[in-house]
Amino acid sequence: MARIGIIGAGGWALGLAVLLNNNGHEVTIWSKVTSEIEEILTTRENTRSLPGVKIPESIEVTDDLEGITADSELLVIAVASPYVRSTAKDIANVVGDREGLMIVNVAKGIEESSLMTMTQVISDEIPSAKVAVLSGPSHAEEVSRGIPTTCVIGATSQMYAEYLQSIFMSDVFRVYVSPDILGIELGGSLKNVIALAAGVADGLGYGDNTKAALITRGIHEIARLGIAMGGKLQTFYGLSGIGDLIVTCASMHSRNRRAGILIGKGYTYDEAMKEVHMVVEGVYSAKAALALSKEYNVEMPIVEKVNEVLFDGATAAVAVKELMIRDKKIENSDLPWD
Repeated sequence: MARIGIIGAGGWALGLAVLLNNNGHEVTIWSKVTSEIEEILTTRENTRSLPGVKIPESIEVTDDLEGITADSELLVIAVASPYVRSTAKDIANVVGDREGLMIVNVAKGIEESSLMTMTQVISDEIPSAKVAVLSGPSHAEEVSRGIPTTCVIGATSQMYAEYLQSIFMSDVFRVYVSPDILGIELGGSLKNVIALAAGVADGLGYGDNTKAALITRGIHEIARLGIAMGGKLQTFYGLSGIGDLIVTCASMHSRNRRAGILIGKGYTYDEAMKEVHMVVEGVYSAKAALALSKEYNVEMPIVEKVNEVLFDGATAAVAVKELMIRDKKIENSDLPWD
C-alpha cells in the first residue's frame, strides 16, 4: 500500500482517486478551490466535474498542501494544463529541495508561453522531483465506474516506470510502460487539437468519412511533429497516440469534441467555452502546436485550420473546404514506386 496525494479535484483527479483507493492505497485529495472541498466533504461528490460518482469515505479531502506533500509517497498532479505551472510552483514552495519526490503528471497540454510539455513544466519548477506521465484513452467517467481501460506510463527509468505500473494497475485498469515521455505527452496534447476539428465536422453535420479522414490525417500530423521533436514513431501508433485520438474524437465525454461541435454549429469561440463549462485543453494547445510546427518546419494543415477558426474568425465550413482542395499529395512519401 502506498500513500498517494491527488493534486486537484476535477473529474480525472477523482476518477484516479477512486481507482487508487480500490487498489488498496491510502489516498488524499487536495484542492485549492474551497467550494470543491466543501461539496466533496458534504456530499462525497463533485456534481460539476464527475456527477453520479460517489467518493468513498476512505478517501480523505484536504486544502492543506504542505500536509499532503509531507505525508504522501507519491503525488499525482491532475489539474488542468493551464494551471500546472502555478500548482507546481505552490508545491515547490512547500517541498523545497526535497530529493526524490515522486510525481505523476496526468494533465495533457503544451504551455503556450514556453512550448514545454507538462512534465517539463513540473521539472522546471521542482527540479529535484522524479516526474513521470500517465496517459492514454481514459475518460474519468468510465475509469471511475470500473470500465476496462488501458493506459501507458512514461518514466526516466524502467524501474521507476514498473513501480508506478504496480501502483495503478488493476483488473480493470491495464498499464503499459515506455521510456518515451516526450512522445506520450505530445500525443496526449496534440490529439485534443485534432478532436476540436473532429467536433467541428460533427457540428457541421458531416459523417463518418470525414471523422475517419481527420483521425487518420491527424495522427500523421501529430507523428510528424513528434518525431521531429524527438518522440518515437511507435508511441504515436500506441495508446497515447492513435488510441487517445480515437476516443477523444469519437466520445461525447470529450470536452474538446463538444466544444468543436458547438463551433461547427455556429457558436463563437467564447460562447462554446462558456457552454462546455470546463477547461477545453485543446484550445490552449492549439496555438502552441502551431508555433511548434513552425519552429520544427513541420506541415500541420489541420492544426493551422483549427487556429484560424478559433482565433482568426475563419468560418468552419470554409476551413474544411480549404483542407479538401489543398495541393495534391502522396499519402506516404517514404514508399517507393516500382
